[in-house]
Amino acid sequence: MRLLFCTVSLLFLFTTINAQKPVTYYPPYFADTNHLAKIKAVLPLIDKLYTEYAKENHFPSIAYGIVVDGKLIYSNYEGLINIETNSKADKQSAYRIASMTKSFTAMAILKLRDEGKLQLDDAAGKYIPELNNQPYTTKDAPPITIRHLLTHMAGFPEDNPWGDRQLARTDDELLQLLNKKLSFSNNAGVAYEYSNLGFTLLGYIIKKVSGLTYETYISKYILQPLGMTHTYWEYSKVPTNNLVHGYRWLNNNYVDQPLLHDGAYGAMGGMITTIEDFAKYVALHLAAWPPSNEPDNGPVKRSSIREMHHAWNFNTLNAGFKYATGRSTPLATAYGYGLRWSKDGEGRVSIGHTGGLPGFGSNWSILPDYGIGVLLFANATYASTAYINTQVLDTLIATAHLQPRQLKPSSVLEKRKQQLLALLPDWKNANTTNIFADNFFLDYFTDALQKEAVAIFNKAGKMIRVKELIPENNLRGSFIIECSNSNIEVSFTLTPENPALIQEYHIKLVNK
Repeated sequence: MRLLFCTVSLLFLFTTINAQKPVTYYPPYFADTNHLAKIKAVLPLIDKLYTEYAKENHFPSIAYGIVVDGKLIYSNYEGLINIETNSKADKQSAYRIASMTKSFTAMAILKLRDEGKLQLDDAAGKYIPELNNQPYTTKDAPPITIRHLLTHMAGFPEDNPWGDRQLARTDDELLQLLNKKLSFSNNAGVAYEYSNLGFTLLGYIIKKVSGLTYETYISKYILQPLGMTHTYWEYSKVPTNNLVHGYRWLNNNYVDQPLLHDGAYGAMGGMITTIEDFAKYVALHLAAWPPSNEPDNGPVKRSSIREMHHAWNFNTLNAGFKYATGRSTPLATAYGYGLRWSKDGEGRVSIGHTGGLPGFGSNWSILPDYGIGVLLFANATYASTAYINTQVLDTLIATAHLQPRQLKPSSVLEKRKQQLLALLPDWKNANTTNIFADNFFLDYFTDALQKEAVAIFNKAGKMIRVKELIPENNLRGSFIIECSNSNIEVSFTLTPENPALIQEYHIKLVNK
């Protein structure tokens, strides 16, 4: 009787589901329409986290913002941008963001690639002949490619202290450096090693390929289309009242750090911008997720932005990473194209970049699966900003009870779910349904499938409802059947055929 009851109940639920209206998805990420209200309720706590951290670390000023749904929903400004004139930070304050510049350089390279003007696996020496015939560490070294430069894999030594002082160097001085031959720590393609010189060379390649300086090209084709009208390369062009001065905390005093002029090395770290301007750039990166059929309005293709986010060059695994709450999780990190990538043991992916120069520190970080991003600027030498941004994101998720975005099921995945439901739990005439791939009944046997399913349904008790399909991607997903005693989880995977057929299936009891 239990088998008959379950079968009839399941068919009733199957019919009911087909009659339901389609689920409404709130683009781009949130199924909860109250997410903004929940985030805004947490803002006083976020303010406290930032201001206390700035005070503890002797930051003269900070500017920070939170981006949700493609908009800067909140920003705040604390402290002094010029101690001598007692000028306070505000939304017009323009901070030097150092290596956060690198992703703009990478984006320009990808835009040129998309236009067919270069290839990422081109030898960099094709555009900078001075790179040819360099003294690599061994004779079997491959040539440095543009992709090597984008991912810090060109074999140059880590050069933060040295590179940070080169900002104002000219193109001629850069070429003189190359002509004198470089020193390499590795051959290209061997290891990750952070290189400001590598991104400086990318800036020069932009000039050689486009005929425009990297500053002009990025401004014309990225900044202007985004409406970033308060972003600068040369500090002397920033309105005096808006220019943020950088400081070093030394002997319990703030020491003014001289600003360097714009030059060849600015492609690795010379940009100056405001929170409101940079938030537009953060929104562009968030808008690349998830992939969609919506119009692609640029200024760079969404697929190319997602390509920037890919973990191209693995660099570390921190098995004992700890969040500020004290909970531990492994953390893997890698470098994309001008961007850092990380994924923790909870499956949370973060993308962004830090910036540090004498007088400045900054960080921006987005969680694409959650559709949120944070950005923080400070005017203290190498200000440690990534830690607090990680804490803020973690606090927002936990306190506002945010959930990662839920993909919309593909039509074929939803169709196979319904067809599979109609067979459970007795698997009657399953061999004649034409919804299973040719491997299925060689790997699974009907009598065993029926025996397993009947036993599980009997233990689960009276069925209550079938929950929505949770897709992992377009061809793999799972769903829950709620029952009185426990729940049943069904998962399945489709083939690459057209139409896609069920090749793998699993069923198990799960806790309510």
